[in-house]
Amino acid sequence: MARRRLPPLGAHVSVAGGLANAFPRGEELGCWAIQIFVKNANQWQAKPLADEEVEAFRAARAASAIGPVLAHASYLINLAATDRAVAARSRAALADELSRCQALGVDGLVLHPGAHTGAGEARGVARFAAQLDRVLAAVPPRGDRGENATRVLLENTAGQGTALGHRLEQLAAIRDRLASPERVAVCLDTCHAFAAGYPLHEQAGYEEFLAEFDDLLGLDLLAGIHLNDSLRPFASRRDRHAHLGEGAIGTTLFARLLHDRRLARVPMVLETEPGPDREGHRRDLELLRSL
Repeated sequence: MARRRLPPLGAHVSVAGGLANAFPRGEELGCWAIQIFVKNANQWQAKPLADEEVEAFRAARAASAIGPVLAHASYLINLAATDRAVAARSRAALADELSRCQALGVDGLVLHPGAHTGAGEARGVARFAAQLDRVLAAVPPRGDRGENATRVLLENTAGQGTALGHRLEQLAAIRDRLASPERVAVCLDTCHAFAAGYPLHEQAGYEEFLAEFDDLLGLDLLAGIHLNDSLRPFASRRDRHAHLGEGAIGTTLFARLLHDRRLARVPMVLETEPGPDREGHRRDLELLRSL
């Protein structure tokens, strides 16, 4: 299948040795889109970005055939936390990452909606939205007209424990509470949706999901898709990624996504295990192209 007929496909790639190294790694895999971490995902803080690193990243991107660039926020961040210290650290960490993304010119920063830790889903949604509002106010868009803004992409979750975001209504409720909703869109994870009980692997379930998404949020807000199969069965509420075609979802869903003209411009990236010499990602991308 010719490249022009496929959505921007890619994978989460390493930035070891420098952020700019993401582009040759992505190109070696044949990526047309990539996802990265802009700092260590398992640490609260990192040294500030040097001007030279920003310039090198932007130059590497300008010289690359890779199009959309997404980043994934730290796994430590929980804007719905009831603990004030954790909430404060989460705000500071997200503000730092959003600032880094805007300096680098990253298109979207994928963020988990957090966990309510026992406070209840309604309170968790309200708390998350209030904290996200504070971060967005603290990190205004770059440029006179906000043309250099990195959008925050709320990622749907599998619904483990007290995690928020396993239902589309929760993502819509968060966005509806924001003072600047235009700065927030959505990233769909196929494994998470399947595990949360959305039957995307079935034709009717797929169409119902997109119709619900369009009704609650609008398909124009679907700004990224994580292509992951699921090690766990349907509606398990467990987040365990598998290589494409090696889990409970199968390959039909991924073929459906690739051929859906409504999603032709949405970047779709793998979050499966890269494996030795990135052979896992290589196999998954080859499978996608074969579909």
